[in-house]
Amino acid sequence: MTDTTPTREMAPARPTWHVVLVRPETMTLLLIIIGLVGASILSPFFLDASYIMRSFTLTAEMSIVALVLTMVIISGEIDLSPAANMALSACVFAWVQDAGVALPLAVIVGLLAGLAMGALNAFMSIRMQLPSIIVTIGTLIFFRGLAQIIAGDRSIRVPESFVGINAVMVFGVPLPVVIFVLCAIVLGLVLGTTVIGRQIYQIGTNQQAALHAGINAKRIKVGLFLLLGVVSAAAGMMAASRLGSVRYDLVLGGELQMVLMAMLGGTYIFGGRGTILGTFLAAWLLVIVSTGMTVANLLPAIQLTVLGILLIVAIIATNFIYARTQR
Repeated sequence: MTDTTPTREMAPARPTWHVVLVRPETMTLLLIIIGLVGASILSPFFLDASYIMRSFTLTAEMSIVALVLTMVIISGEIDLSPAANMALSACVFAWVQDAGVALPLAVIVGLLAGLAMGALNAFMSIRMQLPSIIVTIGTLIFFRGLAQIIAGDRSIRVPESFVGINAVMVFGVPLPVVIFVLCAIVLGLVLGTTVIGRQIYQIGTNQQAALHAGINAKRIKVGLFLLLGVVSAAAGMMAASRLGSVRYDLVLGGELQMVLMAMLGGTYIFGGRGTILGTFLAAWLLVIVSTGMTVANLLPAIQLTVLGILLIVAIIATNFIYARTQR
């Protein structure tokens, strides 16, 4: 007796070139090339790699934080408070050392402040199961307000021995750029090659399935919020070293650029997808676009509008690309 049950034909495997081209990272890389060409027309300095790296030091701190934020978003959560964390941690550090505390101890206090802020976000988002986007909007305002209480409307100077991280060169490359590259390599390896990295993707894709697979989703998410808090604090003190002083409005509006880096790099806003490589490339793209607009003497309001448009386009493009890859 012949089995006449119809069999479902498997879809043919897509060619490698198609897999590579239909990726958010490829789109970001193409935009970098287009941006370099356009910016070099506006100014010949863009043909100088050292000029681009010096420009990158202005946003290196936010770029480092964006790498960790990428992992948080992949896990299915979001944190909009890292910029305010940077400001408050830097204000705590500057205020403590200005009161006479030794510089190394002041740095530790600043890092502990960042850890405490990450713990607060983790407690409300994970333990109390409140929506992380609502929680971190609240803590964003709360942290920024505390920073203003500590610093007031004045600038708090930091010791001369602490100033100038952007002027330190490692084989001709500014130290903040080196730190960013090293962080990208380490986090990229963790996310792409380790068990924890695979678990982060699984949690973001389907948390219930991850729980049934024995993955402790709460512990991993809490760890990511704590890591983001500490890294944000370190980045805030890096910014203080670059600027030589601290104000409550340090990196005001930086949360937009951090989220934009992650989205431009292909991180899926609902979790489960994204790469450190994508955010790494997006950080360089934003430097090229922002510096190009500055060279073109565009008003800050226009620059902010362009960044907003880029964010919207990035979200639409990412959703389109991931929808295509599911076919």
